[in-house]
This record gives sequence, structure tokens and C-alpha cells, in this order.
Amino acid sequence: MANNASTTSIASVTLEVADAEAAHRFHTAFGVDSYVRLRASEAQSTGFRGFTLALTVSGPATVDSFLGAALDAGATVLKPAAKSLWGYGGVVQAPDGTTWKVATSAKKDTGPATREIDEFVLLLGVEDVKASKQFYVGRGLTVAKSFGGKYVEFASDASSPVKLALYKRRGLAKDLGVPADGTGSHRIVLGSTIGPFTDPDGFAWEASTSTAPAASAAS
Repeated sequence: MANNASTTSIASVTLEVADAEAAHRFHTAFGVDSYVRLRASEAQSTGFRGFTLALTVSGPATVDSFLGAALDAGATVLKPAAKSLWGYGGVVQAPDGTTWKVATSAKKDTGPATREIDEFVLLLGVEDVKASKQFYVGRGLTVAKSFGGKYVEFASDASSPVKLALYKRRGLAKDLGVPADGTGSHRIVLGSTIGPFTDPDGFAWEASTSTAPAASAAS
């Protein structure tokens, strides 16, 4: 079927940036330009914006490749790449202020570095995970994974370039290595056929009738 009515998902992710041309150069060098849209905005924002964009890749060498490309393009390190109980990963902040996490569940490299992204995830930091889960379920999203009041992941279909997940705001900030406090705009707008609306934590959704550019790096 062309349309799957049972799966509502994100059609696009738009980052609001002060300098769209500079942001485009960064995202192209980083290798994620086909996953996000950019919109010039002077909206005020301080501290943690309440979300991160995460790339899941095949192995540590690929993690290092993406993080290296981001740093070469002007990003700053928030958490150096390192092994952990769940795998290997690191966190950087783009010049436009967006935080990016690149990780793999593999602890050993089984092949050379690639520029392929296995999964692109938007993690929203929310105050009440259970309440936000019910809010999104009420708008047609389907829960794929749920761990009580700590973490929720929603199902996405082939037309969506990004998977949506919810995490406690303070827990997400700790994971990224940043203070949890922040004020002003989230500097992100999500597009879907279920928009427009604003969720309980102030994340804005807009109506979208078309999907974002195809994620050519994903396979």
C-alpha cells in the first residue's frame, strides 16, 4: 500500500538557525544534509534546547569518521568518543547550537569506516515521559518501545527520515554532558500530516504534505 494509516511519523525535521548558509555548509560536511531542513531564525534560545539528534552507525571507526568530520566543520566536543556498557559513541555541538550524538552498539570494528547512517533518531527531552507518550499516542503515533517513565520510542515507516523518541529532560542533558537548564525557543520544528500543534514541552509541529529529502545514506 502507498499509505500506511496505522503508522504516523515525522515527515521532516527543520532546524532554526541564525545563518542558514553556514549551517548548510556544516551539515553537508558532516554528512547529514539530506536528513534535516534549515530555516533562518533569530528566535532567542539559551542553554539546553531540550533535544538531540542521534546517528546510529555500524562501528567505532564510522563513529570517529562522523565526529571527525563534524569537528573539522566547526563543531565542538561535548563528550569525547568512548566505550561504554552499551557500545561506543560521542557527542558534539554544531556551530548553530544543535547537539549531535553519534554511536554504535559495536565495541569492536569489523570493517573500515563508512559514511552510512543506519538510524537517525530525534530524542526529545520531556518533563513527564508517560504524559508525553499519551499525548503522542493520542495523535496517532505508535509506541515501538517503552521503558516506564524513562524512555519511549515510536514506530516509523519507510517514508520517515527520522525516528522519534522521548527521554527525561534531565536524563538526556546528563547523557549529552550539558546542564539541563535552558530558556527560549527549542529552535526545531517537526513536520507531519498530524500537525500543526505544540506538545506539552513546547516542541512545535507543523503540517507537512511531503516528506523530507530522501535519506540517501541510509540503507
